[in-house]
Formats: sequence, structure tokens, C-alpha cells
Amino acid sequence: MSIDSSSRIDPSAKIAASAQIGPWCIVGPDVTIGENCRLESHIVIRSNTIIGDNNHIFQFCSVGEDPSDKKFKNEEVWLEVEDNNTFREGVTVHRGTAVGGGVTQIGSDNLFMPYVHIAHDCLVGSHTVFANNASLSGHVEVNDWAILGGYAGVNQFVKIGAHSMVGGVTHVAHDVPAYVIVSGQPAAVRAINSIGLERRGFDKATVSVLRKAYKLIYLRGHSLTEALAQLEILKENCEPVELLIDSLRSSKKGIHR
Repeated sequence: MSIDSSSRIDPSAKIAASAQIGPWCIVGPDVTIGENCRLESHIVIRSNTIIGDNNHIFQFCSVGEDPSDKKFKNEEVWLEVEDNNTFREGVTVHRGTAVGGGVTQIGSDNLFMPYVHIAHDCLVGSHTVFANNASLSGHVEVNDWAILGGYAGVNQFVKIGAHSMVGGVTHVAHDVPAYVIVSGQPAAVRAINSIGLERRGFDKATVSVLRKAYKLIYLRGHSLTEALAQLEILKENCEPVELLIDSLRSSKKGIHR
């Protein structure tokens, strides 16, 4: 391993042999850093944090810090990060809280642009993109392939569906269903994320069915119960509709409509 002499590593930390730690970094107690990870400089990995392989953390990030929650009483809580993530300058990620399950989790292949904030007890999937200054309040769930625009802000306990997109400078107070674009002030549902789906390899026939599903929910005057009944029929010939149905049925905060 390569550790700059100016950095401070707690004796209990476990650092993989291939990891690189640049100048003026602090790695606290009970931290694990996996193979081929790279910490640039002036980074704090506070404590109780497990970081997988091939993660790249840029300068001035604060990872695994105590949660900003008045209920936190220094109990043992954790941050778990999987593989191949990029944390650009100034990103902050907090550990979980006991009342929230005790862990903040981040999947693989995510890009967190400068000054993103991931609060306590959040669950972030894989292949997501957070643009500059996007912020999650506590207990937020962001599913795979979601994109958050710059300065987007998400309320506590909200779910952001897979393959969805939140526009820049958008305040999200309700759940965002899978595949949907939400943007504006106030936040409003705009369309199905067709361009994003095509870029990820969804064929035109599938995107067409998902557009039809979107119209059933938002443009036909149906109640959500009525729309779900129609979606159950659509999914028989288009499996990706099931993901949309799941995001609707699992909503606890109510969806943006």
C-alpha cells in the first residue's frame, strides 16, 4: 500500500495492500478500505465505515461522519460502500442512526459530483449520478440508474425510483416512480425518461409500452387504483412494467402526480 507520511491512520483500520492514500488524510477507527481504492488528499474517513474495491475519493470529502440527527447518542452505526464509486471534491456521507436501522448504504458504480450530501440512513443503489450539490435528507432511498440534477434536494423518507430523473434545483417532497422525470419549482412530473432508457439499452417497443403506462397514471384521469389495474394487464407483455408497479405500490409518502 502507499500511504503519505502526512496522513494519520488509526491502528484498527484495515487498508488493502493496493490502496493509495494521499497527503493529509485521516482514517479513523474501524474503517476498512478495499483493493485499488484511491484517496487523493485532505479526506476524513471518520469511523465505522466499510469501503469496497476500486473507489476513488477526491480531496476534501468527509465520509462516514457522525449523523446530523439530534437523536444520535454515539451508538455504534455504520456506513457501507460497495465498489467502483467516484466521490468528487467535497462530498459528505454520514453513517446511519440506531432508529433508522443503523447503516447508510451505497451500492456500486455511482458518481457523486462535487459537494453532494448523503445523509444518515440513506440507501443508494448502483449506477446512479448525483450532480453538483444534490442533497439527500435522512432515510431516503435512491434506486438503480436514477439521476439527480444539480442542487436537487430530497425530503426525508422519500423514494426515488429506478431509471428516474430529478431535474436541477428541484425540491422533491413525494416519491418519484420508476422511469419518470420530475423537475421544476414546484416539482412536477414531466414525462417518461425515454432518452435515458434508450441509452441504457431499452428497445423502442419497451419504451413505447412504458410511455403508455405513464399516460395511464398521469394523463387519463384514472385514480391510482384504476391505473394499477391497467398496469397489471400491460406487464403481461412487458416485464419492465413490474418495476413501475412495485415503485407505486411501495410508496409511503405518496407519489408526485
